[in-house]
Amino acid sequence: METEKNPAEDFPHLHHVKAIGQHTDLLGAVRAAIAPHAADLPDTAFSCRPSSQGQYQAVTVSLEVSSHEHLLAIYTSVKEIDGVILCL
Repeated sequence: METEKNPAEDFPHLHHVKAIGQHTDLLGAVRAAIAPHAADLPDTAFSCRPSSQGQYQAVTVSLEVSSHEHLLAIYTSVKEIDGVILCL
């Protein structure tokens, strides 16, 4: 029999947030949205690549999240960026 895990036990952990969308500076917008929640992230925490046809950009951020609430706050901020169509 499996026991239920306490979600609080999963934190802190490294998490990857991906934003996909059309924005003239999606990388800059994601950096700005995440900055209040995770200050001083190094450039290596961010990666950006265009879609195969160049219509969209995908930005991935690798960062340490401290709680479920912290993670939700990050996703909420990223989803508010104009042009973001998907946030994973």
